[in-house]
Amino acid sequence: MKQISILGCGWLGFPVAKSLLENRFSVKGSTTSPNKISFLQNSGIQAFQIELLELEINGNITSFLENSEILIIDIPPKLRGVSTENFVKKMQRLIPFIEKSTVKKVIFISSTSVYADNNAVITEVTKPNPETESGKQLLESENLLQNNPNFKTTVIRFGGLIGEDRHPIHFLAGRKNIENPDAPINLIHLTDCIGIIEAIINQECWNETFNAVAPFHPTRKEYYTQKAIAMNLPLPEFDQEKNAIGKLILSNKLEIVLSYKFKT
Repeated sequence: MKQISILGCGWLGFPVAKSLLENRFSVKGSTTSPNKISFLQNSGIQAFQIELLELEINGNITSFLENSEILIIDIPPKLRGVSTENFVKKMQRLIPFIEKSTVKKVIFISSTSVYADNNAVITEVTKPNPETESGKQLLESENLLQNNPNFKTTVIRFGGLIGEDRHPIHFLAGRKNIENPDAPINLIHLTDCIGIIEAIINQECWNETFNAVAPFHPTRKEYYTQKAIAMNLPLPEFDQEKNAIGKLILSNKLEIVLSYKFKT
């Protein structure tokens, strides 16, 4: 039975772990919360409390990686608000442990924030030009991992993550003067996130970079207005006076290389 370690069993990592268990993988999963350990264990996951910091790693990272061939890294940078976390240093702290472990393949969960908002059509050949601190650190972390010769790394740049319990309309409903009404949406459902990760693993598709966004790009105004109506929420109101700024991200490479068909 092939074993996989998932660093970060949160909103995405936990359902990925459950799906992998159903597909006969053995799964180790990490959390920073001691209260979540029993929850993971009761789900069939070998649970570890691990906190990745700039100067140290709290928890038994060696045992967490032991006997795993694949590592999924799903710990997004925490750079909003007053946080000044250095995510790159965290990756630099982690990499020597990967090098010494049995892990030979890594999936790094990144974001389309590595691309600038410049009204362009974006593919994987587009040169990243991040404008946010989060995007800059994700791109540098991507490069650190992919340039390491001791293991193979595939990067997935997800668009905005949505699911049954997570959707931007809950934040936008009833708000006024929302910017960029004519910008295209670049979202992806949890179901497809899981499907893409599993396709990479099952097809042994390593040393690649994929954009991962559903091939469905109505404008922000069209999409969120329709969602508000469908969910019986107050309609959002958009600022039509400013010029819209927003990229349109294509995931054609996923569909060609992995023969992946989006489910939602």
